[in-house]
Amino acid sequence: MEANFSPASLLRNPSGKALLVLLTILLGGLGISFDQGLSQGTALLDAAIPITVILVVGALVTVGCGYGVIPVLRRLKAGQVIQEDGPQSHLKKAGTPTMGGIFFVPVAVLLAWLWTGFSPEAIAVGLLTLFYGFIGWIDDWEILRRKSNKGLTPRMKMIWQTVGAVVFCAWLLWSQPTGITTVALPFGLSLPLGLAFWPLAIFVFTAESNATNITDGVDGLAGGTGAIALMGLALLVAPTHPALAVFAVCLSAGCLGFVFHNHNPAKVFMGDTGSLALGGALAAVGLLSQNLWALFILSGLFFVESLSVIAQVSYYKATKGPDGKGKRLFRMAPYHHHLELSGWTETQIVGIFYIVSFGLVVVTLLTLL
Repeated sequence: MEANFSPASLLRNPSGKALLVLLTILLGGLGISFDQGLSQGTALLDAAIPITVILVVGALVTVGCGYGVIPVLRRLKAGQVIQEDGPQSHLKKAGTPTMGGIFFVPVAVLLAWLWTGFSPEAIAVGLLTLFYGFIGWIDDWEILRRKSNKGLTPRMKMIWQTVGAVVFCAWLLWSQPTGITTVALPFGLSLPLGLAFWPLAIFVFTAESNATNITDGVDGLAGGTGAIALMGLALLVAPTHPALAVFAVCLSAGCLGFVFHNHNPAKVFMGDTGSLALGGALAAVGLLSQNLWALFILSGLFFVESLSVIAQVSYYKATKGPDGKGKRLFRMAPYHHHLELSGWTETQIVGIFYIVSFGLVVVTLLTLL
């Protein structure tokens, strides 16, 4: 089927290829705007690397790696196990290779390290990202090994996420000035949190990584919205933390390259290997650059997805009757599944989420830059 790129078709029933083009245009537009001087002339590192160059190179390298890794995943029979209680339309996706995060996350981290000359900031954020990706890989592997949706227990996953967060926060405490506990707010304001910053930081890591994990339920959704959020965060932190900006652009590029293989109909899923790494990276960059408020806005869609699950479970328990059954706020949680069961196509959901995510980036940059 030919990709139709008209605005009307993008709203009605866009193809996966059309959404890939849309994502490329949105990311490229942000990168070109920055490179053309809308960032008040800020350059990335001494070499003044254009963001568009990083984006293009990172995406192409990731696309190439995907062509090599996806056939290996197929031979290893690393096929996705689909939840039986999920949307019935997803059952046809059973067997699609998962753990796709193993090729785009390490590639993005390595490129970021090389481009920043192994900056301490990039190394720290990269190691945290890889650690969260490793937690996700273990979860994916357990699911494949058991041939069920039961990987790591939620408790065990939370413990390891917290361990990674504590270690990263310990590094922050040791390496950063005391001002690291101050959060930048819109219109030049700031909020000093003091000791309250540290438990909040640990919460941010677990909440962000779980939110991106929950969002990964439709072809191209987590990869595309993650790419847009990372690009927005990169433009925001570039004036003060160029190495972190390069890291965020590299991971955004990796997501774009991944969506080349993951757009509907997906040839590979990122799995927890990719989704937990994305959340960990966003949290680490946001914390290290003192942009927690911006991270909250940029991650708005992820948190809405997460809150929809919390609200669904809470409401069900609160309305549970003598028969043990409760009422539901949504047809299914997270929210993108509710939209599916309400008649939206997967590609309609992804297209709208891309546009909303881009809008959140614009709002963040207008209020904080």
